[in-house]
Amino acid sequence: MRFLVAAFGDPGHVFPAIALGRALSARGHGVTVETWEERREAVEGAGLGFAAAEEYRMFPPPDPDSADGAHAAEAARALLPLLEEMRPHAVISDILTLAPALAAEKAGVPLATLIPHIYPVVEPGLPFFAVGLQPPRTPVGRAVWRVGQRALNISLEHGRRDLNRQRARLELAPVKRFHGGISPDLALVATFPQLEYPRRWPAEVEITGPMTFELPHPEIELPAGEEPLVLVAPSTAHDSGNHLVRTALAALAEEPVRVVATTNRVVPQSPIEVPANAILVDWLSYSQLMPAASLVISHGGHGTVARALGAGTPVLICPIIGDMSETAMRVSWAKAGLSLPWRLCRPAPMRWAARRLLQDRSFAARAAELSSWGREHDGAERGAELVEQLARARTPA
Repeated sequence: MRFLVAAFGDPGHVFPAIALGRALSARGHGVTVETWEERREAVEGAGLGFAAAEEYRMFPPPDPDSADGAHAAEAARALLPLLEEMRPHAVISDILTLAPALAAEKAGVPLATLIPHIYPVVEPGLPFFAVGLQPPRTPVGRAVWRVGQRALNISLEHGRRDLNRQRARLELAPVKRFHGGISPDLALVATFPQLEYPRRWPAEVEITGPMTFELPHPEIELPAGEEPLVLVAPSTAHDSGNHLVRTALAALAEEPVRVVATTNRVVPQSPIEVPANAILVDWLSYSQLMPAASLVISHGGHGTVARALGAGTPVLICPIIGDMSETAMRVSWAKAGLSLPWRLCRPAPMRWAARRLLQDRSFAARAAELSSWGREHDGAERGAELVEQLARARTPA
C-alpha cells in the first residue's frame, strides 16, 4: 500500500512521523513524508520519500477571515495534486498539522491522526490539558473540574468555529464536534500508557507507546570517573538564554556526579561556565547518553522525556512553555521523576531535586518498569499495524 505521513518540522512532531514511516516501510509499503524542506535529509536518510510541505503560520494562527493565503486551507489545496498523483491508501497527519488532514478529507482518503505526546482531549472531571495538575482525589474535586468544563468549552467553541472557517474555504461541511482536527477513525497516541490518567477511552483512540527517531551523530567522550552521570538535555525550541543548562551546571558543580550538558545547537548569548566535573557540547546522541545516565534534566519536551524513560532513566523536568507542565506532572504522578517549576529553576532547588532523584532508588525502579514496557511494545510498529487496518477497512476489494 501507499501512505502519506505528514508533520510540521519541529523535531518533537516530525521525528515520530519519520519513525512511523519507517515502520510502515519495513512492512513493505511505499511511504512519503510531507514536512518542511529543512527535514529532507532526515527523511530521505531514513529511506523514505520526501515531499516539501506548504509552510504556513501556526502560532499564532492567521486570522481565518483574512484573504491571506498563508493558512491551513490554502496549504491543503496545494497538497491535493500530490494526493491525486500518489493515491495513498491513507494519510497520517500530525495533530498540529491541519492542512494534510483537510486535504485527505477533501480527496476522500482515510485519515489517521498522530499525537506525539499525552492525549490532549479532556475527560470531564479531570484537570484541563497543559495546566499541569494531578487528578482530583475526591468527588468534590471532580465536581469542580466538571463545572470548569463549561469555561473550557467556550475556548473549544472558538477553535471549532475557526476550523469550520477553514473547512468552508475547501467547501467541506462544518464539524459539530470539538477537536475536529483529530480523526474520528483513528488517533495514535504515541506515549506511555503509564503517563495517562485513568479515564474512559474513545474507541478510535489507541495508545501505541512512544515512536522514536534520532538523527545519527558520533559518540562523545564521557567525563572520566565512576560517579553517576547526569545528562542535561534542554528543549530544541525554547530557552534561548540557555538558562536550564547554566542552572544545572551551577547546581551540580560540587556534587559527586559527572555531567554532560548540551546546548542542542542554541548558540549561547554569553559564555557558559563549565565546572570541572562537566562537559558541554552542542549536540549529542541520546542513544549513547540516555542508557548511561542516572538522571536526565530537561524542559519536558515529550520526545526527550520518552527517550529517557525508554532507557530506564528518571527525569527532572523544569517546564518552560506549552504542554511541558503537563508532561512534568504526569511523570511526577507516575513516580518516574520530579517536576521543578520554572520559577524555581535555580541552583539550590535543582540541587535538592537532583539529590533526591539520585538517592531514592524508587524513581529509577519505576523508570525501569516503563522501559521494560517499551521494549515489549514498539510504538511505531503498533501504529503501523493500526494504520494498515484502517486502510484495509476503507479500501474497496
